[in-house]
Amino acid sequence: MTAMGSVVDRYDVAVVGAGLAGSCLAGALARAGTRVTLIDAQAERGEARRDFRAEKFGADQMALFEGLGFGAALAACTTATEEVAVVRYGRLAYREAAREWGAHYPVLVGAARAALPDGLLTPGRVADFELGPDRQILALSDGRRIEARLVVLATGLGHALLAKAGIAKRALSPRHSLAVGFDMAAPRAAFPFPAMTYFAEGFGGRDAYLTLFPIGEVMRANLFCYRDPGEPWVAALRRDPEATLRAMMPHLARHCPDLSVSGPLEVRPIDLARADGVERDGLVLIGDAFQTACPIPGTGIGKLLTDADRLARVHVPAWLATPGMGREKIAAFYADPVKQACDARSLRASVYARGLAVETGTLWRARRLRNRVARTAIRLVKDGPRAAAALAPGLLPIGL
Repeated sequence: MTAMGSVVDRYDVAVVGAGLAGSCLAGALARAGTRVTLIDAQAERGEARRDFRAEKFGADQMALFEGLGFGAALAACTTATEEVAVVRYGRLAYREAAREWGAHYPVLVGAARAALPDGLLTPGRVADFELGPDRQILALSDGRRIEARLVVLATGLGHALLAKAGIAKRALSPRHSLAVGFDMAAPRAAFPFPAMTYFAEGFGGRDAYLTLFPIGEVMRANLFCYRDPGEPWVAALRRDPEATLRAMMPHLARHCPDLSVSGPLEVRPIDLARADGVERDGLVLIGDAFQTACPIPGTGIGKLLTDADRLARVHVPAWLATPGMGREKIAAFYADPVKQACDARSLRASVYARGLAVETGTLWRARRLRNRVARTAIRLVKDGPRAAAALAPGLLPIGL
């Protein structure tokens, strides 16, 4: 690589990518006294550009946001709910006490950026970088040069900077799933539940579930399925979402009488992939830059926040305490048992959820029966006589 020229600014850590992962990591490091900069081509304060990604998270994820110092900021921009109606096989199975928060992804990112310490964000696009066992040099597209002991790539699905480091993504499950987001036309107050998760009415198809949850006064819908974005079914959904919903979930109208949809649909195909050859001098990958997640099991936000938490609280402080930033240090992050368990759990849940939904073999039928029995037993133990009364014919809480 050619010489990078003179260096303008020097830091301990340079985080590239100001999405949720990058912003939370950079903010936590800065509040701990680390000299850090957060570089992003869309770095102005306020909302990030429109991007249909995670729109709802639960209490475990909120605990991670709080641990990183962003709990209050995220709570202020989201709509909270306390109960979810769970529907399986077209019947109300139970109402679950569950604290959840909903917001469009750009709003979440904008709130995280707004909560960053002043001067942390550096607007700019990284055009090239030079890695070494002691220091890293980043060249921005406008000619500026930045030096840091450690570079963290939190660039999501982008591949350009990975390629410059000689890192490739390995496909684990191409076109694994499909996520569709849209607003319901009726206002939030018109729905007979605060939030609802409606599972597919049968197995062997390619449908996972529909979740309805409030964002402000709007009832937001996220539909998850195992389909290819180019197939006719997706075109039919775009053309007439209400008719397609009624056809795929015939009993949905019992629980949600008004199925009219407002505005265009946002469709996002999900590929499961993981970066290979990641142990490089002075460079760390976090979040989707390292391993993508399927949104159906709901592990994505937890996975990226776990990466940020382990780096901020454990690895970066230890690395900065001694000279050098060679790959032997970097390897400790990828070998972190908490991170490894989180990554493995996310991938395992993604593969298992797809199998339960689409596979028709004997093994998967047995797994579905086992889950049905286990869920029934849990409800009986948890709710006692009330659950037993609900187990009348036609009301059995069955499902995935």
